[in-house]
Amino acid sequence: MIVLGIETSCDETSAAVVKNGRRIFSNIIASQTELHAPFGGVVPELAARRHIEAIGYIVDQALAQAGITLGDVDAYAAANGPGLVGALLVGVNYAKGLAFAQKKPIVGVHHIEGHVCANLLDTEKGEGTSECDLSKATERTERLSPPFLSLVVSGGHTVLLDVRDYDTYNVLGGTKDDAAGEAFDKVARVLGLPFPGGPEVDKLAREGNPSAIRFPRARVGAYEFSFSGLKTAVMQYIIKNKDYNAADVAASFQQAVVDVLAENAVKAARDKGYGDIALAGGVACNRALRAEMEKACEENGLRLWMPPPILCTDNAAMIAARGYYRLLSKPAGDGWDLDVFPERMTDTRGTV
Repeated sequence: MIVLGIETSCDETSAAVVKNGRRIFSNIIASQTELHAPFGGVVPELAARRHIEAIGYIVDQALAQAGITLGDVDAYAAANGPGLVGALLVGVNYAKGLAFAQKKPIVGVHHIEGHVCANLLDTEKGEGTSECDLSKATERTERLSPPFLSLVVSGGHTVLLDVRDYDTYNVLGGTKDDAAGEAFDKVARVLGLPFPGGPEVDKLAREGNPSAIRFPRARVGAYEFSFSGLKTAVMQYIIKNKDYNAADVAASFQQAVVDVLAENAVKAARDKGYGDIALAGGVACNRALRAEMEKACEENGLRLWMPPPILCTDNAAMIAARGYYRLLSKPAGDGWDLDVFPERMTDTRGTV
């Protein structure tokens, strides 16, 4: 099954062609970082307008790179939430138009479930930096399959998911306040770092000592997270210490975040009896988090799955992968009344 995926939930316009939920034929991503950088964050109206300008060209590029036409596409998948409502509407309505014209099914994809499915895509041993080398994307000798535990860490979400099968995602726990990525961005702003803040904190932290400052680690429940207090502690430290070392602050803050993330993920996997943990989301690009998760999993006899960084950030390949598994259980797809749901996932119990 050839699925054309479309992702426009925030500030990346992306289209991808994926076969059978695993094999990437193309994955085109247009970033809006430069557009929003002067404002220190994503401006929803500007994001939606840029998606409108880019979506047609990006889809054409995805088809061209895959070497196919719209007639070869079997189904369409579009991220329909959570996200910015105007941005989501661009991608969903464009996909609906293509599906209607080609008389093919379309499914809406939960953005967070899409991130989880980035771990299902074939890449060369999960390696890669800024780009996914499709020439090296061969079928894995080992593939991740449910059940497994997934830790999704992004700018808007920090959540632990119990993935029972390809179509069942249960929330074990989430953040009580700020998402980890949100805390990274806010601390970056206090430190005077440019947007987007997360990668800048990671970069600065490489020059600092992660043990220089003992920032608090909030433990609010078995699988819950809280980063608001940590963010406040960093701000108070900066106010009280005028001659602070920015690199040490960044490194110590980052270590406090990754310690709690790794601890809760390992605990959840062991409690559930799972041998696999799948890391996902934009913050999964973070060097310290990847290293801490590798260390924690090795110490506890768990296998860690991580997508290459280009598949951690928002992309359409993960949306197409999730769409494929939705279509297996729902071949007719969703109706033409498919809508978007912009709300952030705040319920820390139940199904995503």
